[in-house]
Amino acid sequence: MTKVKKNKSAIQRRLIPSYIFLIIISFISVFPFYWMISAATNRTLDVARGKLTFGNYAVENFNKLVSQTPLWKALGNSFYYAALQTILVLFICSLAGYGFELYHDKWKDRLFAVLLLAMMIPQVATMIPLFKMMSSWGLLNNVWAFVLPAISTPFMIMLFRQNSRNFPIDIMEAARIDGLSEIGIFFKIYMPVMKSTYAAAAVVAFMNAWNSYMWPKVVMFSTDSQTMPMLISTLASGYTVDYGVLMMGVLFCSLPTMIIFFILQKSFAEGISGSVK
Repeated sequence: MTKVKKNKSAIQRRLIPSYIFLIIISFISVFPFYWMISAATNRTLDVARGKLTFGNYAVENFNKLVSQTPLWKALGNSFYYAALQTILVLFICSLAGYGFELYHDKWKDRLFAVLLLAMMIPQVATMIPLFKMMSSWGLLNNVWAFVLPAISTPFMIMLFRQNSRNFPIDIMEAARIDGLSEIGIFFKIYMPVMKSTYAAAAVVAFMNAWNSYMWPKVVMFSTDSQTMPMLISTLASGYTVDYGVLMMGVLFCSLPTMIIFFILQKSFAEGISGSVK
């Protein structure tokens, strides 16, 4: 027993540097979030001086944010755009990944290789052609100008295709024998079985849509179409910046994505690792 205790204590002593390192990394990761919250409760002068404790100006900063900006309109727009884009991304990319993997042939592999090459093209290179396309279709300053360019991405298709390799083919064959159509197999069997992958893809798609700034800035002109990242940019672009109000706006912009990630974090980890339920 004494040898076992000595071994345990020796192992624990060896792990102390690892624990210290993890504590330091955790503090570095959490500190920006803490500073954002504390800055949202302080005046601009206090933030500029580097004050790190909480202040008493949270209500004042919130009232200024609501009175100076269309906060609720921007929040509503961001939720609407992000939710619509996420739903379309999940449906179209999962259908594409399902087809690429479960209806397999060499021509689809070649097409998929070309699709992966599209991941190397930067968004800035496609922005002018996309703008001209949306302009010719009369979709500028419209929700569809925001949503359509992002509803099918190579990364999402690849995610669904890779995870579809763990999908049990025997279930599909049994469903066909029972007379279920191919569309029925996708909706009634594939989607429930791949729910972890859908959750992971939903987190990524929602965060990408919510945090999108450059493309909405190009195609959205009116204040009524403004999203939260666009609103934050207007707060930071004046001659004098009220950092308390700015941090309050950043806090409102950050909370929805954090809440969604915390709710779906278990399913997100399972989906990224390729688990099938």
